[in-house]
Amino acid sequence: MAVYTDVGEEELGAFLADYALGNLLSFKGIAEGVENTNYVLHTGAGYFILTLYEKRVAREDLPFFIGLMQHLAERGINCPQPVHRQNGDALGELAGRPAAIFTFLEGVSVRRPQVAHCAAVGRALAGLHLAGRDFKLHRKNALALEGWRALAASAGGRADKVMPGLAKLVEDELAHLARHWPSELPRGIVHADLFPDNVFFLGDQLSGLIDFYFACDDILAYDLAICLNAWCFETDGSYNVTKGKALLSGYFAGRGLSADELLTLPLLARGAALRFLLTRLVDWLDVPPGALVRPKDPMEYVKRLRFHQRIDHARDYGLAA
Repeated sequence: MAVYTDVGEEELGAFLADYALGNLLSFKGIAEGVENTNYVLHTGAGYFILTLYEKRVAREDLPFFIGLMQHLAERGINCPQPVHRQNGDALGELAGRPAAIFTFLEGVSVRRPQVAHCAAVGRALAGLHLAGRDFKLHRKNALALEGWRALAASAGGRADKVMPGLAKLVEDELAHLARHWPSELPRGIVHADLFPDNVFFLGDQLSGLIDFYFACDDILAYDLAICLNAWCFETDGSYNVTKGKALLSGYFAGRGLSADELLTLPLLARGAALRFLLTRLVDWLDVPPGALVRPKDPMEYVKRLRFHQRIDHARDYGLAA
C-alpha cells in the first residue's frame, strides 16, 4: 500500500455519493507498500479501505482480483470484501484511476514475526491454495521469468549504482533460472505477495489476509518459497531455521508437497528472491517525484539470493524428516 494519487475531500465526497456508507467523517493515506494508492475511510457506516489502482495493476485484471477475494471469503479465508456501489458495481473511478472500497479487517501486521506467526502463515497459505482450486477465473503471472527479464532490462546498468556488480549478478541468476525453472509442478491460485504487511494478527491468531493484487495462476510451491523469503530471515540477513520449520510444518498440515516440489524448493526460493530483488530495485531507482511512498531496500534480497544459491536440499529450510 502507498499513496501516489492525492485525493481531495470534495471529490472523495462525490465518489462516496454512489455508496450507501453515510457521510465522510475523515480519511487518511496509508504510506506502507509500493503498488496502489490506499486510504483509510471513516464514514457514518464505519471504517473502510479505499484503493486507487495504479502502476502494475491492469484494469482488465481487476475482476479477477475482486472475484478471487469473494471466492476465498466464501470458503473461509478472511480477506477484504468489496463494497458495492448503489448500481451493483464493485468498481468506480476516482481522480482518473479505477477505484474500489473494501471492508476493514481487524488486526495488525507484525514487524518482527515470531515462530507462532510463521506457523499460522503456513497454515493460511495451504488453506488459500486449497480454497482456490475451484476458482473459475485465470490470470497469468506477469512477474514470472519474462517479467523478471523486463525488470532487469529496466534497471540495466543503473543496478551497479546500488551495488557494484549487481547488474552482472542479476544477469547470471536470470540465465541460471531460465535453464532450470520447472514446468511440471502442481499449479493453482497463488497469492504471490504474502509478506508480513499483508497478513493481520490479533495476538498470535491470524485474523486476515490482504493485498491480492499479484495473485495469479502459478506453481504452488513457488508461493511457499516466497513466504520462506518473506517470513524466515532476520534483520541481519540470517535465515532462521526454527521459523522455517514452523512455516513448513504449518503448510504441510493442510497440503503436502510432492517429491519433485521438495527437490525444486531451493530453486524456487532463488526465483522468489530474484523477483523481489528486481521489483525493489526498479522501485528504488524510479520513485515518482512527490509520491508518499517508502521504497524497500533491494539489498535485503541480494543477501537472501546468495543464501539460497548455497542450499542443496529442502531440509536446509527446516523441513522435518
